[in-house]
Amino acid sequence: MKKNEIVITEIQIVPIKPQDGLIGFASFVLNGCLYLGSIGIHTRLDGSGFRLTYPTKGAINIFHPINKEVSKAIEEAVFAKAEEVMNFNDTRNDRHREADFIQR
Repeated sequence: MKKNEIVITEIQIVPIKPQDGLIGFASFVLNGCLYLGSIGIHTRLDGSGFRLTYPTKGAINIFHPINKEVSKAIEEAVFAKAEEVMNFNDTRNDRHREADFIQR
């Protein structure tokens, strides 16, 4: 890892039943040394993608990116994984529906 390189690994997405735009939670390891979790994944109001929210305790921020470079790296990694997970679930359901249809 180069100095100032941002490495996002071990990304996990937990989809939930959508509620007020919240569709899941993300966790990941930053630069191999810091686990971050309970990051909310929301759909954008205009439907153009996702946005992230970071955990808070009342009015206190627990953690959040402090510059655009880190924020962008996190968003790109998490959104790519979220789209992969959501598409996998859709494809899997379609295959099961096709199999059910063929068996009948």
